[in-house]
Amino acid sequence: MNKKILHKEVQEFIFEKSNTSIDLNKLILRGSPFVDISIQEIAQQINGRLKAKQKLPTWFSKKGIYYPPTLNLEQTSSEATAIYKSSLVSGDTLIDLTGGFGIDDYFFSKKMQHVIHCELNIDLSAIAKYNFDLLDVKNIKSLTGDGVTILKNFEKLDWIYIDPSRRHDSKGKVFFLEDCIPNVIDNLDILFAKSKNILIKTSPLLDIHLGVNALKYVKEIHVVAVENEVKELLWILEKSFDGDCIIKTINITKNRTHEFSFSLKEEVKQSIYYSEPKAFLYEPNAAILKSGGFLSVGNAFEVKKLHLHSHLYTSDQKIDFPGRRFEVITTFLYHKKTISKAGITKANITTRNFPESVAVLRKKHKIKDGGDNYLFFTTNCNNKRIVILCKKIQG
Repeated sequence: MNKKILHKEVQEFIFEKSNTSIDLNKLILRGSPFVDISIQEIAQQINGRLKAKQKLPTWFSKKGIYYPPTLNLEQTSSEATAIYKSSLVSGDTLIDLTGGFGIDDYFFSKKMQHVIHCELNIDLSAIAKYNFDLLDVKNIKSLTGDGVTILKNFEKLDWIYIDPSRRHDSKGKVFFLEDCIPNVIDNLDILFAKSKNILIKTSPLLDIHLGVNALKYVKEIHVVAVENEVKELLWILEKSFDGDCIIKTINITKNRTHEFSFSLKEEVKQSIYYSEPKAFLYEPNAAILKSGGFLSVGNAFEVKKLHLHSHLYTSDQKIDFPGRRFEVITTFLYHKKTISKAGITKANITTRNFPESVAVLRKKHKIKDGGDNYLFFTTNCNNKRIVILCKKIQG
């Protein structure tokens, strides 16, 4: 952390440049206008503020914030998900074993009496502490070092929060908690010795059933999406909990937040009715699709499913459904001639339980992207490949 970046004239330069359209590559070529501050350091601050504009509006609007390297900023929670996360905790003391840039802890501090921010990286720890002071946060204590080691020095705590990072040498698309630092699985007994409540944030790549099997005492799993993109999975563990795990799906948008919950145990026991497409078609939001609550959501909203694996739903009457809603114009069996006959040259295409990709379908049928038409290529309850032409219902 170069404290000379905090000088008034440097901060004004960063603030001014990040409020205008700027080409950082051209800026870097000009070199630094300040002594003992490299142009790369200045560019990092400008880039950080630009990235914070949508993701971290509180930080963006505050003059004097010190931004970390881009990778740290990309890995941090957004303000929207951090606010939601803070709603899950309460009490006296929370320790964050992997504090990072400190976004989560800033919002935890509004719900807890005391927050302990642990960060192994010396520079990142100093940056977080400086920003906490700048934001006038009085109840966060920043400690530099390994979070699990620091935890051993404390007695009982109300909450432990941990956001393990994936090892750089882990390969493949399959995501395991054992691939993370710190290894939560190996340290569960230590964690539960210090608190009965543990909150773990993981990447959406983690398979929910693998996570449940790997962890102990999973009470709740929160699947959090922002604008229909799943951002994180939140796991609430409660010592000695032996009840049914509840999965809560949250999709945060500008206009509203859709929430839907279901029992993991009951999901596998349910049956559902199937139907050909009716007057209205529904596609669950990304959080529900990630959660796997396909039977529960159908029964909860009294809609019928097109096929066990299609994850599309239908009804005669329009309902308020947590996802995209469409009015069905027509449905036809999938053949090249039927699509050609329909005369559709431009449409938004979605595939569900269909063997060909969107890109292949566009090329094969010469359909451009966009417009008011929506085409769903899917499989119906009679195992026939079909195409559903729809109009999107706004709101």
